[in-house]
Order: sequence, then structure tokens, then C-alpha cells
Amino acid sequence: MKKNVIALFLAVTVLFLLPHAALAKNYVKPDVFKQWLTTSRSIVIVDIQPAKEFEKHHFKGSIETDAFPSKSDAEKRRLDNVIPKIQASKGEVVIVCPKGKGGAVNTYEYLLSKGVPESRLFILEGGIDGWPYPGMFVKGR
Repeated sequence: MKKNVIALFLAVTVLFLLPHAALAKNYVKPDVFKQWLTTSRSIVIVDIQPAKEFEKHHFKGSIETDAFPSKSDAEKRRLDNVIPKIQASKGEVVIVCPKGKGGAVNTYEYLLSKGVPESRLFILEGGIDGWPYPGMFVKGR
């Protein structure tokens, strides 16, 4: 009986943790990303914001994709345009979206499926809406 209880406990624990492990992604905190931006660190910034939002505010050097929320085939094809730039670089790839949630995760998983190493992929925690340093934005295209 005791072995069955332990086995059941372990099975439930594994079933609970597996979905959460699958959702784990590399996030970069705003203060760390700010340091990356202000040094000569090699970064590829993949900005998936809608075009109007990108024009309103984005980071210098961002690659505009207008791929938000990166669900449809058309949105994913827009991401294909950044893959050669990612492959030509050795730096981190930071995905920027409005809130750093679903669209960023979709982009992360898509780029991962296209061979971008997970060790290079990051999502800006909180997205551009959660960025606490507004003076660092570029406006326009």
C-alpha cells in the first residue's frame, strides 16, 4: 500500500511538472537587456510588434517583422526573413513583443524549430509595454 501511494505521488508530481517544464523559456530581465544594449554586445533584436506599435517605439537596431502574434503561416513567413541575420551573428537573439507573453513564446518556438539554438534565444520579460526605461526607445522607422 505504501509503495502504491509513493508511486501515485511521483506520477502526479511528474504530470504536474512536465507541462510547466515545456513552457520554460529563456527570459531576459529589462535591467540586463539594458546593459546588453549599452555595451558592444552582439544582439539580434527580433521585434514582432504590430507595425503601428513598432513605429511608435522600438529599440535601436531592432528588426521589424510585424509578425505578432506569430501564429499564422503568413506571420511565421515574416520571421523567416530574420533567420539569415540570426545565422550570420553569434550573439543572443532577443524577442520583443508587446507584453512578452504568447506572441513571444510562439516566436521563440518557431525560431527554435528553424534551428536557432535555445542557448541564444531570449524573450524580453514584460515585453516593450513593461520596459521601465522609456528614454531608450527609437520612434519612426
